[in-house]
Amino acid sequence: MRKPVRLSEEEHRMVSAAVARAEASSDGEIVTIVTDLSDHYQDIASRWAAAMALLFLIALPITPGFWRDAMDLLSSGWSQDYSPAAFLTAIAATAVFIYFVATLMLENMSLRLALTPKSVKEDRARARAIDLFRVGTESRTDGRTGILIFLSTMEHRAEIVADSAIAEVVAPEEWAEAMGAMIDEVKQGRTGAGMIAAVDRVGTILAKHFPKSDGNPNELPDRLIEL
Repeated sequence: MRKPVRLSEEEHRMVSAAVARAEASSDGEIVTIVTDLSDHYQDIASRWAAAMALLFLIALPITPGFWRDAMDLLSSGWSQDYSPAAFLTAIAATAVFIYFVATLMLENMSLRLALTPKSVKEDRARARAIDLFRVGTESRTDGRTGILIFLSTMEHRAEIVADSAIAEVVAPEEWAEAMGAMIDEVKQGRTGAGMIAAVDRVGTILAKHFPKSDGNPNELPDRLIEL
């Protein structure tokens, strides 16, 4: 299983400093969050386990002789006539066994993620980012100028979610450069540098649309949040 990414104290300090620099030139309030996973995909694991058990049941009519031979083997090699109830019991027990073995295999998060469709990972990372944004950023500033930069490392997903005042004037496409800069660094194993690159570019966009006004307070913490 891939190990979760953990940022050093120095990386935390550097990301927080980048946020402070970016906010010094705009009224925007940047929140940065890094997490290992947006979701544990337990439902996906259960579906795969059920599918493997179902595949076993579908394959039964194709190889009926195999199961009779298997039951003979369990009977110390003695061939005999088995009742329908015995066959059904053996089949049900095998299907349950396959389900639980598959479930245990899928406790490996790397395997589970590999078997999770990309679209599902994208949707859940986006949903997680929105949930965190609503809890800690949305409407928490007077001008509604909060913005969340979110990175989920094991899913290789990043999201930028902006409060209403920003969303009204900044098209989603404008965040593409910030996302690209972050992902380029993260792919090289430099998670902290990726967050800093995203903060710098988001800060540039915010300075253009929301230049710093007199008396604008620092309403949200600058520190990097690692979940």
